[in-house]
Amino acid sequence: MARLKTGVLISGSGTNLQALLDAAQDPDYPAEITLVISNRSDAAGLARAEKAGVATQVIDHREFADRASFDQALDTALKAAGCAFVCLAGFMRLLTADFTESWRDKLINIHPALLPSFKGLDAQAQALAAGARISGCTVHFVRPEMDAGPIIVQGAVPVLDGDDEAALAARILEVEHRIYPLALRLIADGRVSVAGDQVRISGANGAGDAALISPAG
Repeated sequence: MARLKTGVLISGSGTNLQALLDAAQDPDYPAEITLVISNRSDAAGLARAEKAGVATQVIDHREFADRASFDQALDTALKAAGCAFVCLAGFMRLLTADFTESWRDKLINIHPALLPSFKGLDAQAQALAAGARISGCTVHFVRPEMDAGPIIVQGAVPVLDGDDEAALAARILEVEHRIYPLALRLIADGRVSVAGDQVRISGANGAGDAALISPAG
């Protein structure tokens, strides 16, 4: 079966991009990273893509009169590269409703919180301020509303006494690097369907009796 041609949009260091690139190095992985686009020419993730032999493109949002024309340039570039699917990996631009709807159920994002809690920026700081005992990350289909859309995969981590934002973010990031390639694999394998606001995954393995309890005692 042909691998799912995937574009990745980034703005920064690209650690989640790296996780996707690493996964796609396996010829048995059902998706391939075809194009990496950044809105910033200094994004370190561009070098990661180039090292992996993946095409890159810079589309600077500052060169466009409005969000709609910027999004149109993204759409044109993705389609020209043959991309059938898009992953947002630290892409720090809000996309228009026209773009998200045109890529509906073909566009996913990863967020460093257990959605629907702690949407928006500084999700880890929000979790700490709320006194959350468990936090984590979520891969979800993108909808016009920020950090909204059917949830595909989540991973949880404990919030430990003495955690600051950096410590919690680092713990969550390790799990992000595991669940983003997993989510893309499930989709590319044809195991994911969307029913209303919920995702159905065929043949999904449950967590059994496993539970993350924080504090443990």
